[in-house]
Amino acid sequence: MSAPTGDAAQPAVPYGTPDAPRIAVRGEALLEVDPEIARIGITVAARGRDRRSALDDLTRRNASVLDLVKSYGDAVERLETGALSITPELVKHGRGERVRTYQGSVHITAELTDFTALGELTTRLADLELTRIDGPWWALRPDSPAHREARKKAVGEAVQRAREYAEALGTSLAALVELADLGAENAPPAYPQAPGGRMRSAAYAGAAENAPAAPLDLEPQRQHVHAQINARFTMVPPRL
Repeated sequence: MSAPTGDAAQPAVPYGTPDAPRIAVRGEALLEVDPEIARIGITVAARGRDRRSALDDLTRRNASVLDLVKSYGDAVERLETGALSITPELVKHGRGERVRTYQGSVHITAELTDFTALGELTTRLADLELTRIDGPWWALRPDSPAHREARKKAVGEAVQRAREYAEALGTSLAALVELADLGAENAPPAYPQAPGGRMRSAAYAGAAENAPAAPLDLEPQRQHVHAQINARFTMVPPRL
């Protein structure tokens, strides 16, 4: 086996040298901003003595919910239908397997950007028969400018911290060697939901009054955006 030549690539030195001392710092930023979107979960239910009647009722109620949500136009950014089920409910007593009723449900998710419309919509949905509302869940968009602003602030803090260390030694920074997200090799999801995003959940069996209910007053939950980076710099050799 031949020995490696002097021209062979050498691994990067993870530390500085007397001629190029290194400074390693961490930059962090935490912003508190208003949410940009709110999601609500809508579950429509139906029950009938036979499969067809349960399905017809579910279809009718589902159409009513979709029409109501769509009537809010541009305030609704996304509307999606999720799980649909029709389940037989068997008689608990007796030897034979006999179906007593059929239960059906369909889950819908709506995403809104107008929080004034959100309060009115949730109230009107809650007035519908056999309709359950969950949420709201407040969030930022993945491409929200708040994420970019937090990263910029984290980088600025890292540079400032490294500069202060260099100035404490009577010298200055020379060059940036490395800049990396904290845990970049095994990163968590880019934008996890803030804790406590789910504010409240409500279920309703039907309209309690003929008159429309007053819109709910929903206070948007402030979002926390956190950015952390590691940075390494070289500095002009200080005279110690």
